Amino acid sequence: MHQSVARHPGYLPGDPQYRKLSVALFAAGLATFALLYSTQPLLPELVDAFQVSPDQSAFSVSFATFGLGLALLVAGPASEVLGRTNLMRWSVAATSIFALASAFAPTWHLLLALRGLQGIAMAGLPAVAMAYLREEVHQDSHARASGLYIAGTAVGGMAGRLIAGGLSDLGGWRVATGGIAVVGVLCAAIVWLLLPASRNFQPNAARPHDLLRVLKDPALLALYGIAATAVGAFVAVYNGAVFRLSSTPYHLSAGAAGLVFCVYLLGSAGSATAGTLADRYGRRTVVPIGCLITLAGVAITLAAPLPLIVLGLAVMTAGFFAVHGVASGWVPARAHASGVGTGQASSMYLFAFYLGSSVFGGLAGTAWSRADWIGVAGEAGVLFLVTLVLAVLLRNVPSRVRN
Repeated sequence: MHQSVARHPGYLPGDPQYRKLSVALFAAGLATFALLYSTQPLLPELVDAFQVSPDQSAFSVSFATFGLGLALLVAGPASEVLGRTNLMRWSVAATSIFALASAFAPTWHLLLALRGLQGIAMAGLPAVAMAYLREEVHQDSHARASGLYIAGTAVGGMAGRLIAGGLSDLGGWRVATGGIAVVGVLCAAIVWLLLPASRNFQPNAARPHDLLRVLKDPALLALYGIAATAVGAFVAVYNGAVFRLSSTPYHLSAGAAGLVFCVYLLGSAGSATAGTLADRYGRRTVVPIGCLITLAGVAITLAAPLPLIVLGLAVMTAGFFAVHGVASGWVPARAHASGVGTGQASSMYLFAFYLGSSVFGGLAGTAWSRADWIGVAGEAGVLFLVTLVLAVLLRNVPSRVRN
């Protein structure tokens, strides 16, 4: 006789499974950003190693983010049919394999191809992580759990750049790339061992018209725009910062410049804190404040002294991860309340996120070549202003959830 299974209410902070879930997704987020942006601190070295221009060197980042963005359009809907857990596990493992292969690429074009494949393999994790959290974590802790996951991406961004820069000084870009790949392998092992199986996942038949539904809600559209412009500005600043710190008057090595990425710790704190504040005061209040913080950070970087540049990057990083941490968790909550697929809505958010990263982040090389740091800061400032406008407009969109 068929018996209906009661829905699990969701894990709460303090539950053993909540701790396992948090550690696993923290490791997954760490691997994602460490591997995705591992070539960013190596851009000047890639220019010399492959005899390419600064504009072309940025393709090593953009190819990975673009491949990831395209694959998200498939991974999100696929997760609605196949499930979340296994897709996330295999995604981290396959990404690490391609990362190891990248360290041995003999030519520039093969390196770009492997970076693109790495981005495609990576899509299974970010496409469904937020939907998985919404299904498995108690609704009162959604924003907090999302903030912890994004905090992992912040630590990954720092660790990846820091380790790559240090290893580059010791053995060149190949040693740096291989070292980051080993970090990915370790994180993949943690995800396989600790990530709890889904308890509340309900398979849904793939329906092409659902794509139109996630493109009709004005709140979701605004969140997609926030994703594209915020990360585009963020990546542009860091792409440009690598060239700025390696040139006159600073002349920092890749390892020394990599120490600047320690400010990512503030991004981790900013994301986790913003998630807690969003649970208390609402997402519509927290996101615009995060946008203002990013703009203040960019303005500070216009100063010449190195300590002020680092301060500006720290402020901008904290603001960006506050915005992204809250906005990315908002998407599945809004989609669920609107009756559309949470996996598909999350994948569309991340498609916009990584498309913005590849397009606007790639333009930083051109901005640097034409106008040095003024050009890069100007590009980032305009993009963050657009993010702020979208965040303000969201306050006037009718709410369907507590946001």
